[in-house]
Amino acid sequence: MQELTHYIGGAHVKGTSGRFADVYNPATGEVQAKVPLANGEEMANAVAIAAEAQVGWAATNPQRRARVLMAFVGLLNRDMDKLAEALSREHGKTIPDAKGDVQRGLEVVEYCIGAPELLKGEYTDGAGPGIDMYSMRQALGVTVGITPFNFPAMIPMWMFAPAIACGNSFILKPSERDPSVPLMLAELLEEAGLPKGVLQVVNGDKEAVDAILYDETIQSVGFVGSTPIAEYIYATGCANGKRVQCFGGAKNHMIIMPDADMEQAADALVGAGYGAAGERCMAISVAVPVGEETADRLIEALVPKIEKLKVGPYTAGNDVDYGPVVTSAAKANIERLVQTGIDQGANLVVDGRNFNLQGYEDGFFVGPHLFDNVTPEMDIYKYEIFGPVLSTVRAGSYEEALKLAMDHEYGNGTAIFTRDGDAARDFASRINVGMIGINVPIPVPLAYHTFGGWKKSVFGDLNQHGPDAFKFYTRTKTVTARWPSGIKQGGEFNFKPMD
Repeated sequence: MQELTHYIGGAHVKGTSGRFADVYNPATGEVQAKVPLANGEEMANAVAIAAEAQVGWAATNPQRRARVLMAFVGLLNRDMDKLAEALSREHGKTIPDAKGDVQRGLEVVEYCIGAPELLKGEYTDGAGPGIDMYSMRQALGVTVGITPFNFPAMIPMWMFAPAIACGNSFILKPSERDPSVPLMLAELLEEAGLPKGVLQVVNGDKEAVDAILYDETIQSVGFVGSTPIAEYIYATGCANGKRVQCFGGAKNHMIIMPDADMEQAADALVGAGYGAAGERCMAISVAVPVGEETADRLIEALVPKIEKLKVGPYTAGNDVDYGPVVTSAAKANIERLVQTGIDQGANLVVDGRNFNLQGYEDGFFVGPHLFDNVTPEMDIYKYEIFGPVLSTVRAGSYEEALKLAMDHEYGNGTAIFTRDGDAARDFASRINVGMIGINVPIPVPLAYHTFGGWKKSVFGDLNQHGPDAFKFYTRTKTVTARWPSGIKQGGEFNFKPMD
């Protein structure tokens, strides 16, 4: 069995803690590798190396740092197939979906090539007599990212690309469920010219996370995962004086107005609800048709599309719609929540409970489910399922539909499907959710905008990627400079305002 490593100081390093986690092939249920789980001493060693490497990297001018990222983009394109295959093997995504995972991370790297422009400061000439004032954006130092299993390429790149573009060193603590791609990314960055120690990968669990949160050298922590863990990391990291951004759970609503193109809306729901087996923080998990007639038409359009979904391993070809979920525990949790939906009175219109794939009986496959007549009191509405389960909540009016999305504790993404520009504009203006789609089911912003939710989907005041990333990974230093004219007037002992 393969034993994976950490990537510390420019080399693959075996774990020394004696603790390991199993890495599964989700399609077969077999353990295909084991990954070491770092202890505090291993993390402290990586931090010391990162701190030393960061000094020289920060002193490297922004153009040269950008050239490393430019070369990295070329290597990502070169190894796209290799990265996608490794990602699919550990996560279970289809190959096209895995390539999309890499591509959306690559686009953030491309944006960060513009670091020389994005890191420019401000200057005021003649702020006072002989006085100039200017600001500089400077690196924080050692930064860290704690990333989830569902996007093992994209989210690490969302974090480390801007961090290193700004002159920081970066330690990545990826999910122990699919750690191979993060290790490959570290290798590629060094091939692109990144000095050893600037990007390191340290695998681990809560012991490694706590070592991060209490290490005084580490200046910032980024996290994506569940809301309870996000709250813990945010509270602990902030209490220890770190800059922290944490992104938590989601329950994304899509409102379907009576005038919507129903075929378009149904196609969008199927892709957004069941793609990647629903293991996306931007997945649409709640459909809200406005009016009984709209709801009946929507269900009628959805059922045949859902029943035709092809579920299988990534090796079955590019026409597979989605693969297995990541672990047997994830599968059991989805099945438990589906049963609560039935027990609490929802109507299971498409029943995927008996799904079975010949030859892959031990894999973590979950059939597609569609519920109708779901109400806000039900567990399948309140909680993030993170699986191929779509719930339909019927609303009597637009205002009722809007209130459903606004009252939910999560506020990551939402969408409205309509031909009415006035309704769409009102929705975008009033909804208390961070990312809005208008006839777009998964409104993930492109790299030059920022990604982030509201309410209990986010903890911190700056979003991921885009301009916010360069604010998060730098500190502003403001300099007030006075060059005397040569006339000596003696000391001044009172604080004077600028003339």
